[in-house]
Amino acid sequence: MSTTADPLAALGSLPGVADSVESVRKAVDRVYGHRVMRRRSNEVTSEAALRGARGSAALSGADWALEEVRRRSDFGGEGEPRTVGAALRLTAEAGQLLSVWRQSPLRVLARLHLVAAGGDRPDASVGRPRLAGEPVAEPLVELPLPGADEVAGRLEGLAGLLIAGSAAPALVTAAVVHGELLALRPFGSHNGLVARAAERIVLVGSGLDPKSICPAEVGHAEQGREAYAAALEGYVSGTPEGLAAWIAHCGRAVELGVRESTAVCEALQRGAA
Repeated sequence: MSTTADPLAALGSLPGVADSVESVRKAVDRVYGHRVMRRRSNEVTSEAALRGARGSAALSGADWALEEVRRRSDFGGEGEPRTVGAALRLTAEAGQLLSVWRQSPLRVLARLHLVAAGGDRPDASVGRPRLAGEPVAEPLVELPLPGADEVAGRLEGLAGLLIAGSAAPALVTAAVVHGELLALRPFGSHNGLVARAAERIVLVGSGLDPKSICPAEVGHAEQGREAYAAALEGYVSGTPEGLAAWIAHCGRAVELGVRESTAVCEALQRGAA
């Protein structure tokens, strides 16, 4: 952990990070300036939520076509349907937790895991960080698993930084929250889905994307699982180069999400959606 008073802000000075931040800000400003957003922003938000959930589920092993996600309603089964259902529930829930996040990020993370798990499982591990010896089902993240004590300490540290506030750009904070949760995998399941939902909360709550129309999950999925895993390894390495590469990867994900919603705006303008 950095010894500076604002370690998140210090990451903004890493090579290339300022360029990523500026590129994201310009992209977000462009889509918010689209003429469709003046009258039909709610429709764009709804479509971004659906596409974001599809992207997050794809990264967790359920790579369904958008229209399949749109038409299906049977998400109660095991395997891929449960993963898609969890992603949809998390996307819907994230927008309701912004005020709580500012005061108690750990409470929000517990709620997100409960929502992802469906809220109906008797397993006592749902909705709380894992204890020593408890297994983690996260096969798509193949990094060394930190012990429960380390997880608890780092979660507390992250929450403290978020509650204290930071001068860091929203992209930097969102990337760190996302990366830290994936690195720690604090829950027994659904860590990737929860991490991406938390990233969304930061981007929306920071004011960068207040209407939640820039689904970074779309961009993460579009860049592919291999690139996602490689960028995450950079974050876990803790090197300046690795951290900068992870932040840049997250920035590109937001920009691709912007491109997706710009296409939605164009379709609405043409009357095609």
